Amino acid sequence: MSTYLPTLKQLQYLVALRDHGHFGRAAEACFVTQSTLSAGLRELESLIGIILVERTRRVVRFTPLGEKIADKAIRVLREAEDLAGMARAAGKPLSGELRMGVIPTIAPFLLPRILPRLRSDWPDLKLYLREETSRAACESLHHGQVDCVLLALPYACGDVEHETLFEDRLFVAFPKGEKADLPDIVSADAIDESRLLLLEDGHCLKDHALSACNRPELRAEAAMLGTSLHTLVQMVDNGLGVTLLPEMALDAGILSGTSIEARPLDAENAARQIALVWRKGSPREKDFQLLAGVLKNSAAALRA
Repeated sequence: MSTYLPTLKQLQYLVALRDHGHFGRAAEACFVTQSTLSAGLRELESLIGIILVERTRRVVRFTPLGEKIADKAIRVLREAEDLAGMARAAGKPLSGELRMGVIPTIAPFLLPRILPRLRSDWPDLKLYLREETSRAACESLHHGQVDCVLLALPYACGDVEHETLFEDRLFVAFPKGEKADLPDIVSADAIDESRLLLLEDGHCLKDHALSACNRPELRAEAAMLGTSLHTLVQMVDNGLGVTLLPEMALDAGILSGTSIEARPLDAENAARQIALVWRKGSPREKDFQLLAGVLKNSAAALRA
């Protein structure tokens, strides 16, 4: 009696469909056409003799067994990734492909300034970047879609290891002249909760900002409108309120061309920790530790 074994590609299609709940988006995530992904899943169902997904015009619904198989597929794919990682780790350090997730409040401000040096010092490294919110990036890490994540801590990312790169202070940003009487360092008590603009849910910087202020009423009163830090800056520049910005964004020139003023926040937790995060027990741990050292030194040189 012969047993059909699913291919890793078919399992990737199945997991992507479960993650995205849509054939088109799942196909994009797998870098294939929708027809290719659909055909691969139908072949999988046909050969194992089980319906995994109920298809309608509006809804993609996994069967109970389909859910269990998708959960198992995630573990199989992670083991396959670790197997490949063992082979890569046995070769030259920081060489070959490495997929790194980066959150949106870090990517545009830090990467353009440190990637040229990384490419110059480690030409054999092929670094693929994936920008996602903190929650999505951690899910991608545990699903094996990325190898490591450039993240802002504290954040609950599951069973991971990390290396802290540097501290990123928070600043209060407000329209020029609006707070002329404020001291050089702004107390959290001086922030008007009715005018505080924050990123929408899904961005860990929102939680870091609220935690730093340590004022429970801010969570209820603050307007969580921004989809990006650049959007928040435009709102503040138009006099719609005040916001909190990380130091790396200021260093990268996010306020250029605006009339916004920014002053350090005076609070107990007025900073976030920028860290490189990877799965616990990863066979490429030495690579990640080396990469963290490279990123840390590059960031220190920029800040100096």
